[in-house]
Amino acid sequence: MALALPWMESLPVFGAQEGSKAALAAANEPPLRFGCVYFSNGVETVDWTAKGAGASMEFGRAAAPLAPIREDIVFVKGLYNHQAFIATSPHLGKMANMLSGASISMDPSDIRAGTTMDQVLSREIGKQTPVPSLALGIEPNELRLEDGLSMIYGSCISWASATKPATKEIYPSRTFDQLVGDGKGRKLDRSILDAVMHDTQGIQPKISGGDRKKLDEYLESVRDIEKRIERASKEELIEGWRPTLKQPNMPRPANELPQNVPDHMKLMLDLTVLAFQMDKTRIITLMLNNDLSQMNFKFVQGVHGALHLDLTHNGHAPETEAMYLKTNQFHMQQFSYLVERLKAIDEGGQSLLDSSMLMLASNLYDGDKHGADQMPIVLAGKAGGAMKTGRVVDYRQKGDDNRRACSLYLSMMDRMGVHLDRFGDSDKRLSGLWADEA
Repeated sequence: MALALPWMESLPVFGAQEGSKAALAAANEPPLRFGCVYFSNGVETVDWTAKGAGASMEFGRAAAPLAPIREDIVFVKGLYNHQAFIATSPHLGKMANMLSGASISMDPSDIRAGTTMDQVLSREIGKQTPVPSLALGIEPNELRLEDGLSMIYGSCISWASATKPATKEIYPSRTFDQLVGDGKGRKLDRSILDAVMHDTQGIQPKISGGDRKKLDEYLESVRDIEKRIERASKEELIEGWRPTLKQPNMPRPANELPQNVPDHMKLMLDLTVLAFQMDKTRIITLMLNNDLSQMNFKFVQGVHGALHLDLTHNGHAPETEAMYLKTNQFHMQQFSYLVERLKAIDEGGQSLLDSSMLMLASNLYDGDKHGADQMPIVLAGKAGGAMKTGRVVDYRQKGDDNRRACSLYLSMMDRMGVHLDRFGDSDKRLSGLWADEA
């Protein structure tokens, strides 16, 4: 006969190495979150500038809405995606690989990109949360062809495998539903699952091999729900860090897709904050618009008469170029809103932003020229104290030939606890961003 001891704080480290004590201390810290916000068709390059540091950082007109968060960001210049740079397709060969660095299949009958870094993270650490990752967007996936290639390449930045994009959710209501229950909008109920498992025990000896395989696949999904219940129950029992929010602090959005673009974006940004604060997921991508976007920016004052794609491919006509600049500013405003919201949430002496690592990026630099010689990238958040913010880092001037965006991704995945020898087109880490560098 045995009697279990109650949980005691010292037990995990009793007789253990100092490293175990460090692990226990880490368990009391908020987890690190990763978020990528994408906008299409690049920037008005003449005005995409930043200089200075901290409270004295100054921005060109395209980046001006970043001013309120200047001390919370790193303005990154010079990184590029090599496969995008050499791609023959002016758009679709430069977009789906933004987070993978992989080559894009130019064969219309073979949809093939590369597994993106957010999905690598999802596989490795997604099991720690009810929802492994979220791929969010504003515009739906497009099924038409462009330059003979599928527009699925222009509709998804998150790819679960080389041949399958992650399911992109554009409905705020369905996103909200994923953040409650078992992560799929269903209420967690152990009694129902127990009944299902009991019933299948009597069926298995009576069915064919093919049906048994189908049943096994079904039961695997049931076991996945069981694991989610187990994780949810542990949240009530474990010591250490806990989410500051247990239930949603915003109403469920309406079922209909919002028709007002700014309202739609704000809802998706608010849901991103909610997901991180409730620790429902730690990995999110959000597409503010698709590549070759059909979005009409008439909701921005001073923009009229053209779709976003047309505004960004303007031949540098002064009037159209001025409207392109306004779309850049609008996208920067959305990112600033997200950063400020995360910064306002306290998680026990530090903000949710402090425990986040955000990236704002586009696949092109000069949209009019389809330029992919570098990417506009802005990083935000302290990454758990790892990132030094309030700076401009220009890799074209560092005297370092390591300018691959995939080097950044390797470094970011390291910080998330996922270590790879190589990713995409790089086997090197990116220096110059981290507080622990000499």
